[in-house]
This record gives sequence, C-alpha cells and structure tokens, in this order.
Amino acid sequence: MSAIQAGELREAVGGLTLFPGDEGFEAHHSGWNLTVTHDPAVVVVPESAEDVSAAVRYAAARDLPVAVQATGHGLSIPADGAVFVSTRRLTGISVDAEARTARIGAGLIWADVVAETARHGLAPLNGSSPDVGVMGYLTGGGLPVLGRTYGFAADHVRSLELVTADGEIRTVTPTEDPDLFWAVRGGRGNFGVVTAAEIELLPTDRLYGGGLFFPGADAERVLRAYFAWVPGQPEEMNSSVILLRFPDHPAVPEHNRGRFLVHLRIAYAGSAEDGAALVAPLRALGPEEDTVEEMAYTRIGEIFRDPHRPTPAWARTAVLSSFGEEAVEALVAAAGPGSGLPPGGVEIRHLGGALGRPAERPSAIGRPVGEFHIFMSMPAPLESAEVSHKAEQGVLDRLAQWDTGTMLPGFLFSSDSAPEDVRRAYRAADYERLARIKADRDPHNTFRINHNIPPATRD
Repeated sequence: MSAIQAGELREAVGGLTLFPGDEGFEAHHSGWNLTVTHDPAVVVVPESAEDVSAAVRYAAARDLPVAVQATGHGLSIPADGAVFVSTRRLTGISVDAEARTARIGAGLIWADVVAETARHGLAPLNGSSPDVGVMGYLTGGGLPVLGRTYGFAADHVRSLELVTADGEIRTVTPTEDPDLFWAVRGGRGNFGVVTAAEIELLPTDRLYGGGLFFPGADAERVLRAYFAWVPGQPEEMNSSVILLRFPDHPAVPEHNRGRFLVHLRIAYAGSAEDGAALVAPLRALGPEEDTVEEMAYTRIGEIFRDPHRPTPAWARTAVLSSFGEEAVEALVAAAGPGSGLPPGGVEIRHLGGALGRPAERPSAIGRPVGEFHIFMSMPAPLESAEVSHKAEQGVLDRLAQWDTGTMLPGFLFSSDSAPEDVRRAYRAADYERLARIKADRDPHNTFRINHNIPPATRD
C-alpha cells in the first residue's frame, strides 16, 4: 500500500478534505446525537468510492483509525485523531422497477429512498425515522416498521460496495466474498466503509397505520389492554407502545408541552378493512387522538413521530423474553404516572414473526431470543446526563427478570461501547466468527471507532 501525503490526499479526493482550522471542519463531523463529539485529524467528504479508498490508504499509512458517519444517529465513541469519512455526498440512487430493487448510496437517508421508490409504486424496509442514514441502519441489521411481516432490512440486501482496510473497493454478495457479506450485515462498521448497497423493495405504496394517544393517567389501563391484545395478532400487524413525557419547552407543540402521553403505534401490512377490525379493541379504549388510517407509504414517518432535529440523548435498549401482567405492573411502577421519570420515552415493541425466523441470506444479526424490545431515549445535556442514565437504568432494573441479556446490533449506542456490551448483540458463535473475519480483513483494527469487534488473536 503506497503512502498518501496530506497534500496528495487533497488532490486524490474529488470531494472535500478538511483539516482542523478549515472552514466547515466541525460542521462535517457533527452528528445527530450530540452526546458524542469528535476531534478528528482530518475530515474527508467523498464523492465516490475511489475517494473513500484514498482516505483509507491515507489512514493506514499513518496507523490512524477510520471513522465513518452519515447522520450520526448510532454513535459510539469520539473519533479523536481519526480520519473521519462523512458519506453525506454519496447520494446516488437508481431503481429497477421490474426487478423491484434499488441501488442506494451511503449518504442517503431513508426519506430519500422512500420518496424515490414510491414513484415506482414500491417501498424499502425502513425504520421509524425517515431521517436515519441508510447504511448505518443496514449494517446494524435494520429493525423495520414492518419487521414482523418481512424480517430485518439487512435480510433484503442483495449486494454491497465496500472499501476494506487495504483500500480496495470490493463488491460482496452471497456468492462473491460470502464471509464478508455475512459479517458486514450486522457487524456494523467493523469491516470497511460501505459506499453503496443493492436492496430488494416491497411491491406496495400503502399501509394501514398511525397512532392512538391516551393521557398518561390511563397508562396502566392501556398497557394491560395492549399486552393482552398483542399475542393474537398476525404477522402483518406491527405495533409498539411508548410512555412519552414531553418537556415544558417552547420547541414542543403547545398542546403537548409538559404532558405525559401513552402512544400506541400501529403499522398493518394488509387491507384497511382487516386492519380496522384488528385495531378495534384498542380503539374501544377511547383514545384522545386517533390517526390510524390507510396511508401512503411516504407518510410512514408519521406513525412514530420521531424527532426531526439533532439533540443530545441517552439511549438504552434490551430484548425482553415476554410481557405479561407482572411485567406490566413492573413497567407502570418504573415508568408510569407516579415514577417521576425525566422527559423522554420508554417504548416496548412487539417482535416475533419474520424477525424470529432464519433469513434466506444468513447474516451476523442472528434472531432475537425474546418477544419484545425495549428502547429508551431521554434528553441528556451535560447538566442532566446522569439523571437520564440513572432513570433508564432504574427501568431496566425493574424489568430485569424479563431481560434476556441480549441486544440487537442496530440498537447499540454510546452507552454500549464496552467490549462486553458489544458481545451481547451477537450469539457466541457468531461473535467468534466475526472476530476471525476481522483478523483476516482488518488485522490492525483500522475500523475501530465504532462498536468494536477486535480482531481474534492468531495462534
């Protein structure tokens, strides 16, 4: 590998190359989650896979780590001293309507892909927030809004364009470099910089979905009804419930400012008539707001109503084995009206269905060992970060007997960067395989500014 000097790096990269002090340096390494900040050695904003290759070669010649970011939703550790690759300009997209596939660039967010594929009457398997970057989502597995129906988003990846630690640009598929194809889907950023992916699309442009909103005082009644309703639902029904506390802040719409709400999220991959019949028992609870209806797939972000602007937030997650009456009591005590939790959300999502079955194209994601997923996110500016941390840990402590001890790779956050936490996202055999592939493809751990899987020690 030939060394690339700083001046040569600027010449080799068609996009931006920014060093400390250059205009735009900080803006290009700032992420969505503001709890983690960076102090990289250089920021590269590539416009091609060849630009990424030049950045990786520059880093390898100096034994510097490579950090990769599109939106910065799933941050792990600060990228201090790293070659920071911001993929935001890799925004190419092309749709093959007949094959129902799309080739998507690493700088896209899901809103871009949803809008473009909708023009062909198709849809991707995206998550709850349209603002999330496509590649971090796919390499983490991707838990789609319609996951119970179709499985993880990474199950529907056909090929990946990847720049590995040796600076080579590779195309990996189930038959071309299958080990790397397996590892990258679920192994997050440990094996290279993904610059593009070919994904399968759903033959639909509509779904039946939205939200049912209840006052926080009704939390116990609504939770009992919801968790009694869930077991009888078909795989086409995807749902979750969140206990949501809004801060008393001008940025919050006035009608929700300072309020505590229970929000049931519904996404049914079938007819509106069948969906309405299935949701009827929940509607009978008398929500104060009901937005569940047949909708264009382009409105899918309205179901969860995730935030649309960067914020410092502390997130914790776990996979739960089950959720019966005793668990409901524990959740109400931990996060209900009298719990005193700070602003933020505590969500329980129903898993199972296609998420629990082996995929046609195996990956490092594995399958969840439980039926539910808990996701908590609370604002965490410096003055209140410890409060949010303790509050979320308190909820997990209350639910400890249902905690499987496992996590989903796509839901590792800055609180999960320790090696023992990363291991929890994988089956033991899968983790060992990942470490062996890492030793083969990235023996110097160039890609270590992430939820890192260190290379296996060679005998």
